[in-house]
Amino acid sequence: MYNPPANIDALISQAEEEHLYFKLIEQVNKDFALANESLDVPSSIFPFEFKNLVQEKIYKLIQYKFAEYLNLLYIIDVPEDQIKKLDGSDLVELSEQVAFLVLKREWQKVWFRNKY
Repeated sequence: MYNPPANIDALISQAEEEHLYFKLIEQVNKDFALANESLDVPSSIFPFEFKNLVQEKIYKLIQYKFAEYLNLLYIIDVPEDQIKKLDGSDLVELSEQVAFLVLKREWQKVWFRNKY
């Protein structure tokens, strides 16, 4: 049964334990490319760098390309109600939280595709 991770570190650990870390990277690359916001994460990237790369990209999108940021959320299918619950007063913190929601949704896709 799918058990949603509590944070980014738990998510990445879960992906590594189930040998789906590379599939997660592929899914992230694919969906960012679909949104015309290419990320090009190398499969050899360390989990900490992966997390930071996604977070940085989201930070830049929120700050400079808001319409593209919304399009990315739509393409990845991040639940709108979860985004609305976030506190947008600190942009760095917001980008961390959105990165977690994005990776959580991507992980869910990878996990279900692998199991069913």
